[in-house]
Amino acid sequence: MATSKMERDLMDRKIINVSKKRQITIPLQFYKHLDLGSEVECLLEDGKIIIQPLHRGPGEFSVEILKDLVSQGYSGDELVKQFETQSKNIKKAVTNMLEEADAIAAGEKPAASFEKLFGSED
Repeated sequence: MATSKMERDLMDRKIINVSKKRQITIPLQFYKHLDLGSEVECLLEDGKIIIQPLHRGPGEFSVEILKDLVSQGYSGDELVKQFETQSKNIKKAVTNMLEEADAIAAGEKPAASFEKLFGSED
């Protein structure tokens, strides 16, 4: 049985609830169709929230981390162990920076001034 364009459009739309904590549940059919993992990318675009699969580049910070660890003398298994640790630390740092930026944007936390960050030009 053929489906009409209207029926297809309705299958691609779903009204979902937003919790008091601003959380949503992605419908299972959407989750499976997009092959989402444990993280997604969320964008604001033309007054819309776009949630899409997160595609990290394989070298995101990797080359810089490896160069730094090699310059510190790490190699072999110890290099791998340190690389895993540093990669996790980068992810935590980025998450913290984004949370702080959100708090500043929401007026919950004051932003640092240029002078406070870099000192005065005197």
